Amino acid sequence: MKYIVALGDGMPDYPLEELGGKTPLQYARTPHMDRLAADGEVGSVKTIDETMPAGSDVANMAVLGYNPLRFYSGRAPLEAAGMGVDLEPSDVALRCNLVTLSDDEPYEKKVMVDYSSGEISSAEAHELINEVAVKLREDGQAFYPGMSYRHLLVWQGGPVELVLTPPHDITGKEIGPYLPQGKQCEVLLRLMQESSSFLPSHPVNRRRLQNGFRAATSIWLWGQGKKPSLDSFREKYGLEGSVISAVDLVKGLGVCAGLKAVDVPGATGNIETDFKAKAAYGLQELRDGADFVYIHVEAPDEAGHHGDAGLKVQAIEEFDEKVVGELRSGLKEFPEYRLMVLSDHPTPVPVRTHTREPVIYCITPPTGLFPVRMGGVFEETFAASGPLFEQGYTLMDHFILGGKQRGEQIK
Repeated sequence: MKYIVALGDGMPDYPLEELGGKTPLQYARTPHMDRLAADGEVGSVKTIDETMPAGSDVANMAVLGYNPLRFYSGRAPLEAAGMGVDLEPSDVALRCNLVTLSDDEPYEKKVMVDYSSGEISSAEAHELINEVAVKLREDGQAFYPGMSYRHLLVWQGGPVELVLTPPHDITGKEIGPYLPQGKQCEVLLRLMQESSSFLPSHPVNRRRLQNGFRAATSIWLWGQGKKPSLDSFREKYGLEGSVISAVDLVKGLGVCAGLKAVDVPGATGNIETDFKAKAAYGLQELRDGADFVYIHVEAPDEAGHHGDAGLKVQAIEEFDEKVVGELRSGLKEFPEYRLMVLSDHPTPVPVRTHTREPVIYCITPPTGLFPVRMGGVFEETFAASGPLFEQGYTLMDHFILGGKQRGEQIK
């Protein structure tokens, strides 16, 4: 049996006036996901506990079958694993975004204009992070370049007792109330402030402004944590597997679970990503002996963060045609397989950040534990009328083990 998961990050949403009162999932043309929903098991799953941060780190950890209440140690350490940065037990990792702030003075009066600096290219970002590393590095600290606006700071012996805010949660807001608080917060605040003194005038940013793009005017530090320790996915489920994603967070989750992280040329984490290549690489992993493949697509989430309903519809349609459609066709070569299509959390266009509502899942062929409902479509309302997994990490047990270990988590 081959198992494959296709996850569209942040797909669920709210009814939107600009879409005639429909959600992007309801409005988008999704013939492949609708076909799966018509033949398969459709329900919903709550991936984020009320006591946990509403992030892709927590949600994807749950979808992968791990209880975040037990295993979660912060977002940045997972990204470190995905970047190949080996943390020592005393290290604290922090996510380091390149962001666009307004030019107001003083620093605390600035507004978060763009958490991604206009989705700055990796090549440009690496130049800026290298400059940050030269000008800001202190003893026991090291900056590591990642992809696009997503980078890393590792602080040897640093504190975890900090209150730090994801920049995508405060788009359009004055940053003062969201600046670092807690133990040694003044160190992080100094790094952020000092970065804003030289980044705006860097040649990379001058070129970006000349070409009509946003400049990366500051770093923003958040997502602190220490090295995680996950149980082996192979020991947990008896399967060898791979994870495919453009973002280091999901790659790192896979690495920590003992899965193979697969790099796909052209995978960017936004609407420009090579959707088809992700499906093709996933199918090739199955041909090469993997029992389990986890394909993560970031593009719908990015569109939600930018508050762009049209872009989110486009991302969902691309995911349906070029990932789910390609998988439906390619999986026919395998005698036995089970496919699950789902999301990790909503990223509603009106709020431009993550929320905690349950998300849709669809499994085909169905497990047989729930009836296949007539008229199935892949959208929020139909999912809400089906089974609900109240603890997200039990869905993977259900998917792989046919519900044998589902316990009492299903209503």
